[in-house]
Amino acid sequence: MATNQASAEDLIPPAPLPPAGDAPQKPKTEKELEKERQKAEKLDKFNAKKAKLAAEKAAASTAGAPAKKKEKKTKAEPVVEYIEKTLKGQKKILKSLDDPAYKSYNPTVVESAWYDWWEKEGFFEPEFTKDGEIKPEGVFVIPAPPPNVTGALHIGHALTIAIQDTLIRWNRMLGKTVLFLPGFDHAGISTQSVVEKTLWRQEKKTRHDLGREKFTQLVWEWKGDYHKRIKNQLKKMGASYDWTREAFTLDDNLSRAVTESFVRLHEDGLLYRANRLVNWCCALTTTLSNLEVENEELTGRKLLSVPGYDEKVEFGIMVSFAYELEDGSEKVIVATTRPETMLGDTAIAVHPDDERYKHLIGKKAKHPFVDRLLPIVGDDYVEKDFGTGCVKITPAHDANDYAIGERHNLEFINIMNDDGTLNESCGEKFNGMKRFTARKVVIEELTKLGLYVETKDNPMQVPRCAKSKDVIEPIMKPQWWVSQKSMADAAIEAVRKGEIKIKPATQEKEFFNWLEKIQDWCISRQLWWGHQAPAWYVHLDDDEPHNGPGALQERWIVARSEEAAKEQAKAKFPGKKFTLDRDPDVLDTWFSSGQWPYSIMGWPDKTPDMSNFYPNTILETGWDILFFWVARMIMLGIKMTGQVPFTEVFCHSIVRDSEGRKMSKSLGNVVDPLDIISGIPLQQLHDKLLTGNLDPKEIERALQYQKTAFPEGIPQCGSDAMHFASVVDGYRKFCNKMYQATKFALMRLGDGYIPRANKELTGQESLVELWILHKLNKAAQDTNKFLEARDFLRATDAVYQYWLYDLCDVYIENSKPLILEGTPEQKRSAQDTLYTCLEGALLLIHPFMPYITEELWQRLPRRPEDTTITVCKAVYPQFTPEFENEKAKKDYDLVFDAVKAIRSLTSEYNIKDRAEVYIHAKDAETFKTVSEQKSSIQALVKGLESITAVSEGSELPEGLTANVISDKCTVYLMVKGRVNVNAEIEKAQKKISKLEESRKRLEKAMAVKDYQTKVKKDVQELDQRRLVDYEAEEKTLGELIEKFELLRA
Repeated sequence: MATNQASAEDLIPPAPLPPAGDAPQKPKTEKELEKERQKAEKLDKFNAKKAKLAAEKAAASTAGAPAKKKEKKTKAEPVVEYIEKTLKGQKKILKSLDDPAYKSYNPTVVESAWYDWWEKEGFFEPEFTKDGEIKPEGVFVIPAPPPNVTGALHIGHALTIAIQDTLIRWNRMLGKTVLFLPGFDHAGISTQSVVEKTLWRQEKKTRHDLGREKFTQLVWEWKGDYHKRIKNQLKKMGASYDWTREAFTLDDNLSRAVTESFVRLHEDGLLYRANRLVNWCCALTTTLSNLEVENEELTGRKLLSVPGYDEKVEFGIMVSFAYELEDGSEKVIVATTRPETMLGDTAIAVHPDDERYKHLIGKKAKHPFVDRLLPIVGDDYVEKDFGTGCVKITPAHDANDYAIGERHNLEFINIMNDDGTLNESCGEKFNGMKRFTARKVVIEELTKLGLYVETKDNPMQVPRCAKSKDVIEPIMKPQWWVSQKSMADAAIEAVRKGEIKIKPATQEKEFFNWLEKIQDWCISRQLWWGHQAPAWYVHLDDDEPHNGPGALQERWIVARSEEAAKEQAKAKFPGKKFTLDRDPDVLDTWFSSGQWPYSIMGWPDKTPDMSNFYPNTILETGWDILFFWVARMIMLGIKMTGQVPFTEVFCHSIVRDSEGRKMSKSLGNVVDPLDIISGIPLQQLHDKLLTGNLDPKEIERALQYQKTAFPEGIPQCGSDAMHFASVVDGYRKFCNKMYQATKFALMRLGDGYIPRANKELTGQESLVELWILHKLNKAAQDTNKFLEARDFLRATDAVYQYWLYDLCDVYIENSKPLILEGTPEQKRSAQDTLYTCLEGALLLIHPFMPYITEELWQRLPRRPEDTTITVCKAVYPQFTPEFENEKAKKDYDLVFDAVKAIRSLTSEYNIKDRAEVYIHAKDAETFKTVSEQKSSIQALVKGLESITAVSEGSELPEGLTANVISDKCTVYLMVKGRVNVNAEIEKAQKKISKLEESRKRLEKAMAVKDYQTKVKKDVQELDQRRLVDYEAEEKTLGELIEKFELLRA
């Protein structure tokens, strides 16, 4: 368990006051502080060694004492409290690995102090040449997708950050000028919504009770709190952002960019104001874009929960009713899924060629509830064979009806208030009634009048607000719109020409499909939190009354400031007295975040950052916002700057819970990354649910999920384990493996070890050294290749396999006899190789695990003239032709195959000690390799008493069992007197039967007519090797049976 880092006051005792007249003490220089840090490290190591020696002495003194009776249960050792003594921002004081707190890997200990030092030293800031230019190695820029200040980050964000930071750290180690620019999004609808809910829950007040100014100030306070929390999360996760360039979408410079884009689009005729149908959310009282609407598919009748209603509302139905003609001569039957909208009907449409209704075109029907006549019009849109062939037309509340209304010059009647209640246009009975209450009442009243016909199940889509889950209402509203067609065409062309690459490539098709069908974008939002539209309405002093504020299009002025708007108004209305009213609406959040790549670089000014870092290199994000955000960034970037905003888009998968669901607070599956890093008990997870805005039902559902998913809470895993794979407990164990391996390697190197000036081969390397250097080389080659291809799974696997199965499991174990028992030359060579391969391993994995690699790399001695002060700036391992050695790999793979064969045999026959092994090498090269590497095999297998290499089968004694490695090598284990002979003969016979079956199947496949021409050569070669191995194993087992028969006789 760790406490917070010590402050300067905690560590430095107060100095005595100087005598009167003395000058104040000079602050210590960086050099003096560094000397003190090094002195503290040495003192700490000395004390740790002293304590260790004392413990050993005490143990020796009691060695001869009579043994105490063994206790049944030993009490667990108390957890050593770790107190970080490093001053904030200073390089970490490295305690001795003999210190109790360093006994095993502890994320709290390993991850302390480093981030503050990295940040203070400016390691995350872009590095330029002495002339201030981009380095020759190139430039790499990621504009971090700005998290919403709505609330804290969850594990989905952790995946995004891990991928981005891995790419950033890798490119930084490649020597490039690297920028990872952090920022935050004001998230208009989301943030305002959560603050409004909190205000109501805590004070039973609405934003209107406070007024715009006070409410906006409240949201700024919320932003300040969550900005601080999110920033802390990002730092704990090790994200190497350049915090000196931190941005927020409501910063003055970013807001200026938003205003500039709005004005330019208006000047170019791409931004206009129009009274059109919009997606209206009654719960949030704002417009939404199509992308913010989620369609819920229904197969038939279903009751759905709707905000603001205690009872569920029925959907998935088709209600039929009749309109009576004006003259009462007949009735016309129509059908609708939204009965309440009939209060806004202004016409009935039929197909002009429908013989049933031709005679009705031009006539009128009576509305049963309001004083309104509905003309019957003929329109090709109507399908004669669908339903009754008659369609009710509500132009102000349906997209298709809107088009018919325009074609036939129908009346557009809005029947709904912003809060979803009906207005006076619906008549006295319905005025003020909630829309879905009216749905029931309309059917009841139609029934009374004898006009109701029937209700049927009807498959349909119910449009829902992605934020509030309210049912969306199409409503006529005067709003600001952006024409996107020309910008979409430019974006499509940029991707088709390869100026922007979208990965995975499968996302390109979706990208093209959406842009080719793009519609105009409504960017007005009826909110208070966000960028207020830079548009003013001109009220002339001698105005005649006109329909509503802002009704006259020619009165709108779009300008960069109110002063500029006044000048435009003077020019437009010379000699007139006027007042200006600014549009109270704010702009869609995606309009401002769509300008993220260039606004954060200082646009519209020609700043050094715009010159150096725009276009950005890669935009990494989830595929789910490819259209919300990525497409809009590309469109606006090309339009505003004339260049693509970035050259690559990488879309990662969406993090889901154990039941395949997306992250959602109401489901209880949102996990705070800090809870994975530090661990958290189940009860505290429960307690966190109570601090949000969930209703009691959602809390109960969330509690149940948490009990199922985290029955014992979440164990502490550390930032590195999460960074490495965005998974939890398993990779903490891997961290411990790395940690212990490095501790062991440092012990083998010894305190006085000084690495050679370079890592070139000396010619003294043993086979296992050449093999591990080849493996390091291959891991470096693969990791670089897979990171370049953005194949993170294979990149992490390459470095993981090298660390775990090559370095830890093989070389570190195999180097023991060379270092402890070899000649001075062998020892030095093995140590040099150990150093090269361990340092290479730490550097390879650093982009994936920043903290543990810094902690361990700092403990390694540096090569002469290597002045690198942090692993962040070390050179990333590359393919080294000198280390490429296929022969060494082949020879040592034989050794390791022999090891695996011995382990398999001793396990199968339960022989744990005094194992006698014979290896039959059937050619000179194999015999030479096996003979020379017996000590390597001995080092990797426990319980071996002897290993004998033979070149002839006649040299093998009786009583052996076998494991065939290949047609050139077989491993034998002496089992005489240790096993049941009859059982072994039976076992060998069963193996032969299975081998015969496998061989015959393979021979049959190889005998197929077109095998030689259709099967690839490498597959044919593999088949031939398998056939030879089957035959060799059958022969060996047959010989074994003969020898076991002799033992039985």
